[in-house]
Parts: sequence; C-alpha cells; structure tokens
Amino acid sequence: MVKIAHIGAGSAGFGKRFLTDVLTRPALQEATLVLMDINPENLDIMATLAKRMATQLNSSVRIEATTDRQQALADADYVIVTIVANGFGPRYQEVEIPQKYGVFHSVGCTTGPAGIFRGLRYVPVLLDLAKEMKALCPHALMLDYSNPTPIVTWAMDKTSGIRYLGLCHSVQHTAMTLARYLDVPYEETGHWVAGINHQAWFLRFEWQGQDAYPLLREKMQTRAIYEQDMVRFEMMKFFGYFLTESSYHNAEYVPWFRRTAELRQQWTPPIGAWEKGAIERHEQSALRRRAALRKEAYGDAPVELDPGHEYCISIIDAIESNIPTRINANVRNTGLITNLTNGSCVEVPCLVDNLGIHPCYVGDLPAQCAAVNRMRQNQDELAVKAALEGDYQAIEQAVALDPLTAAACSLDQIRAMVAELFAADAAHLPQFK
Repeated sequence: MVKIAHIGAGSAGFGKRFLTDVLTRPALQEATLVLMDINPENLDIMATLAKRMATQLNSSVRIEATTDRQQALADADYVIVTIVANGFGPRYQEVEIPQKYGVFHSVGCTTGPAGIFRGLRYVPVLLDLAKEMKALCPHALMLDYSNPTPIVTWAMDKTSGIRYLGLCHSVQHTAMTLARYLDVPYEETGHWVAGINHQAWFLRFEWQGQDAYPLLREKMQTRAIYEQDMVRFEMMKFFGYFLTESSYHNAEYVPWFRRTAELRQQWTPPIGAWEKGAIERHEQSALRRRAALRKEAYGDAPVELDPGHEYCISIIDAIESNIPTRINANVRNTGLITNLTNGSCVEVPCLVDNLGIHPCYVGDLPAQCAAVNRMRQNQDELAVKAALEGDYQAIEQAVALDPLTAAACSLDQIRAMVAELFAADAAHLPQFK
C-alpha cells in the first residue's frame, strides 16, 4: 500500500486539485494520503474537503491529517511539497527593497534580487525536510513545487542525499494557453519543451500532427491575443520560439522590458489582477480560494471537481501502475541539453514508468535560446554557492549577474542593496551564522 505525504496540504492553490487527481486515479485507490500543514485551520478545511470528495467519488483512498511533519513522513513513499517558507512577509521586503535601487520586480519568485534571496531562504528549509526524510522514509521521492525552482533543485541535487524532483506547471499551462490562442482542443496539440524553469522553449508545438507555429504567428497579429502575452510574443518574434510562464514573469528575467517606468507601463501594465502587485495578487487570490474551499468543505452541496493536470500525481500514478507517461521536470543536466552548463538544473521532458523517472536527451538548444538561458544560469550558479556555503560575496556576485539588475545598478548600488536585503532576511538565513 503506497503512502503519499503532502507537506503544505493547506495550500489554497494546489490542495484541491491534488485531491481530485489522487482520488480519481484507479492505481491509487489503495493509497494512504496524509495531509500535513502547520496551520490547523487550513488543514482542517482540506481534510474535511478531502473526505467529502472521497465519499462523493466513492474512492477508497485513506485520508489522514496531521500537523506533525514527522508523523506524516514516517514510511512515506512519496512526499509532495507545496510550502510557503517563512510566510509572505519576506516576499514583500524582497520586492520593495530593490525598488529603491531601480530594480522593479514584476513577480520576484524566480530570479533577480528577490528570487535569489527567496532561494537562500528556501534551501535550508528543504534541506531540513530532506534530513527528516533520510531518517523516516529514506527511499521516498520528494516532489517539490518550491520557487525558485532552478536554484532550489540545483542545491538539493548537490547536497540533499534524497531522491528529489523539482516540479512546476508552467509547461502544461503554457501549452493549454497556446491551444486557447489557436482556438483548438488542448488534447489535439503536442509539444516538446526544454530549457530552464519559467524560461523553457517550445521547440515544437503541433496541432493534429502539424507544425502549429505558423498558426500561432498568424494569431499573434490579432490585437486581442497579442495584448494578453506581449512579452512572450515579442520574445518569440526576436528569438524564434515561445516561452513557458507568463509575460509578467518573463519580463523580469531579461533587461529589455522593465528597465524604466515607461517600459514597465508599456509591456507589463498594472491592470486587472496585477493592479496591486504580484505578491498582493497571490495573497488575495489565496484568501478568495480558501473562502471558497471552506464553503465547499463545510457545506451541503456536491463538491465541484477540479482536475489539476499537475505532474506530481501523474508521476506517482505512472510509477505505481506502470502505465508510462511523459512530463517535464527539473533535473541535473547530465549532457541532456548540451549547450547549457553541465551539472546545472535544466527543465526537460521525462519519461516515467515503474522503473522511475527517465530524463530525455535534448541536445543543443538553438544558440540564441541557450544564450538567453545562460544569462539566468550564471546568477543561479552563484546563488547555489551562496545558499550551500554561506558565501556572502557569492550573493553579491549572483545579484550583479542578474540581467535586469545589471541594466539598472552600479556595483556599489548592488552591494548596498544586497546588504539591506541580507539584514531584512537575516533571521531566515541560518547558513550564514
């Protein structure tokens, strides 16, 4: 009987979708699903909802809930991680401090000063979790959704000593978005995507077995479609391929779209859900979702099922059923992408069966695509060094190598900004003590 531990199960964004996927997979009907969260109220909402959903679906999955992480991990086969380390407070600081130096994050979860410091905070938290897994479930596979995925995955691969996989939903969500732009069923499309997380390239995108890029370029001429994804369409026009993750994310990974107030207004205008800022948007969305989950959990109406299309459940299902599937995951570059840094974290297609996860060989990315990825990998490599070795100078060097920061700041400004960020986050950086 397989045991799945979900750490951070009170997540308003991931929790219900994971439940739907687990409870509807035939190969997982004899599984035990342990929901674990440090927030008892959020945990009770999800546990109550899970039991209601299991009854509604006539599922035999055994549901347990606990605030004790060690209890959740004991003898687990799979550990899904969807945590918010240190709460939302540090994220606000990590975005607001760089603004004083002319670096304006649009999201701040992946790269640049905010993404680097978030990585410095997350790595020790996840290494602590890995230490517990080695004691309580040494053969388990950690399926982790922590951003910044490239920094965290690179660090965990080097030192955690556990089976680990960094996951994200930006590949399949982008593929769904492209199908919507073309007004075709997602199930009729196909894709081959590789690069680095949040900046992976759709090297192939097809509809009914034919190259769909000509259709996408045609649709891009429609103003209503172009304005939904201006940064990514401009990147596609310039570099030849469409990218994963949203335009608001991609705008801060490169130096061309957010360097000045005029550029920020042109390419990433604060409209709709983005009006109050990315972190506020995320936090407010979580509150709205949790209110809806509370109503479903404690109400009488049937629960609306919400399939997640998340890779973690597909991975578990494929291993347990031996019905192969293909996903995209973040893994060590062992010659998989031959013109990106060997040993770095890359996002590539992976085949999954009962023997495990098999990353696919990609070869060379188009030269221009690899060059864009390497701009980010330079800072990621230094951020990993800083996170694992407590190397303060490596933080400064990582921030200096961020393309947007380099376009906005002198080295003296970078030193001052890093010092201020370090002071703000010091309580969450045990590797520097």
